Amino acid sequence: MTTPSDLSAVKALVFDVFGTVVDWRTSLITDFMWWGKQRGISADWTALVDGWRGLYVASMDDVRKHPERGYVMLDDLHRRSLEQLVEKFAIKGLAEADLDYLTKGWHRLHPWPDSVAGLMRLKSKFVISPLSNGNVALLTNMAKFAGLPWDLIMSAELFEHYKPDPETYLGAAKLLCLEPGEVMMVAAHNGDLAAAQKNGLKTAFVARPTEYGPLQKVDFEATGNWDIVAKDFGGIADKLGC
Repeated sequence: MTTPSDLSAVKALVFDVFGTVVDWRTSLITDFMWWGKQRGISADWTALVDGWRGLYVASMDDVRKHPERGYVMLDDLHRRSLEQLVEKFAIKGLAEADLDYLTKGWHRLHPWPDSVAGLMRLKSKFVISPLSNGNVALLTNMAKFAGLPWDLIMSAELFEHYKPDPETYLGAAKLLCLEPGEVMMVAAHNGDLAAAQKNGLKTAFVARPTEYGPLQKVDFEATGNWDIVAKDFGGIADKLGC
């Protein structure tokens, strides 16, 4: 583990968002259960949400494998995955407006209890921004909905590369006119931090052991030599003197 003195050059913190800043699973299930009752549409919303997230990585990998098709933003990938799942689960009675509402559920995610207060503390000393695979509109709308106090919005869409491609981490540093070592990646996912560290960024891990509910299999604890390991955003702020 590195010492706090090694972090004196850090000027900006960039955050993974889904699972690290916001509780996507509980947010979506609760939203869809309420909405389904209002619309009179019955479905296993928990299975839909878990299945949807299960298609997440594969949908981005498909974009990587076919650069000739051009970059596809996450809202569009989410919509494609949703259409597959609606057919798989035989959910009936969904109009175009309903599919749009469900897709934009990802714009309406609630933060973890420590997120906003922790971000406010960190913002007092550092530039803070998402560095998420979510597209700019999604992240902007989510920030409005959840009260996330970002200084700017950085998205994979800006670089036309999804994490963990190097272009995302290095692109973020470049946009901020900083060296990679002046930027710290904050995430609840060891894989994200490993990619950031490989590209020269500093790293901070915060565990979110309920992100996937009973389906959680990894990321219960830090598995790499990260610069900071904390139980929540307040703990990161403590270690950075905020």
